[in-house]
Amino acid sequence: MEHFFEIFFAFFRASNLAFGGGPAIIPLVQAEVVNHGWMTIEQFSEGLAIVTSLPGPIATLLSGFVGYHVGGWLGVLAALLGTLALTSILVIVLTDFLMKNSESPVLKGALTGVRPLVTVLVAKTAFDMGLSAFPNFWSWVIAGLAMICLYKFKLHPGIVIILSMVFGVIVLG
Repeated sequence: MEHFFEIFFAFFRASNLAFGGGPAIIPLVQAEVVNHGWMTIEQFSEGLAIVTSLPGPIATLLSGFVGYHVGGWLGVLAALLGTLALTSILVIVLTDFLMKNSESPVLKGALTGVRPLVTVLVAKTAFDMGLSAFPNFWSWVIAGLAMICLYKFKLHPGIVIILSMVFGVIVLG
């Protein structure tokens, strides 16, 4: 039961500091998971690769993955409750306030001020994960081809994920 509360509060902290949507939670969850010693950075990177290939919001997928890894099904419940509880309550309570004050310079300034931080946090996570994500020549080939597919051919990221998985099975499997 003690693990239940540790998992709950780790995801509670991460989800309630993740301004900017799904990707913003990744570095916060990574810090919680690695600092608690629940996973190595390599294990976290592999788990993140798995959950980003699944449909659904990254926060709940990541919560489920880490929660199960750390505490089984009770860990999943703890992580999901930590991720969703306060946010759900705040959305319900604050929606009216935010709609009425959407043109407020203070609110606009606060949200504009936090965007660069979210970008830096996501970039830091990408760099940290990149150190373990490129162990061989073929991983660099996959990354290069993915960049070409995304930026030159403007393929949907979902298609690129599937193509990367197929390429990995054929070449690395």
